[in-house]
Amino acid sequence: MTATSDAPPRQLAALNPIEQLRAGHLPRRLLQLYVGLTLYGASMGLMIQGNLGLDPWDVLHSGITKHLPLSFGAVVIAMSFVVLLAWIPLRQWPGLGTISNAIVIGLVTDLTLATVDRPDELWLRIVFMVAGVVVNALAGALYIGAQFGPGPRDGLMTGLVRRTGLSVRLVRTTIELTVLAIGFLLGGVIGVGTVFYALAIGPLVHLLLPIFTVRLRGQ
Repeated sequence: MTATSDAPPRQLAALNPIEQLRAGHLPRRLLQLYVGLTLYGASMGLMIQGNLGLDPWDVLHSGITKHLPLSFGAVVIAMSFVVLLAWIPLRQWPGLGTISNAIVIGLVTDLTLATVDRPDELWLRIVFMVAGVVVNALAGALYIGAQFGPGPRDGLMTGLVRRTGLSVRLVRTTIELTVLAIGFLLGGVIGVGTVFYALAIGPLVHLLLPIFTVRLRGQ
């Protein structure tokens, strides 16, 4: 469905983990989920190798790698499960997409870092940065649109919104500024890529998500 279609927009369903598996179109949704998560990890690897700045959570991850003998992907996985602990008081249940997100993205990021060299030329680093952000948006639209539950970090945001009654904008901004500040203090990579990500990711996902949101049974 395109943005100019006369049909009503597809909505993300509020489903528990069992309902997610019973909602239909399972083969297509599983394929879309894991393609999206794989592309997401690859996009993170590109931004890291571009070395022009990372998104707020990855600034935190890169800062942690400077203090612990862990790979970037291992830190991503570990932090995903730390964030999932915060879901407990929020009374949220992780879905298949949540757990897959916590594991697959970190593994693919490390694989990308092991196979894609960091370029010396500035123009190529800019290409890596731009491609990383665009692919990240596409990947996010794919795995979110598969409707298997939010990733750990997005689920933290939506859980806090539900429990506090505060706006999505306020909660998301507060979380991202907090992790950005902590990551910066730990020595994480901040640069023009951080600003570009912040400005571009929202509009890109807004454009792509309706295209890749799978219409579930009963919608």
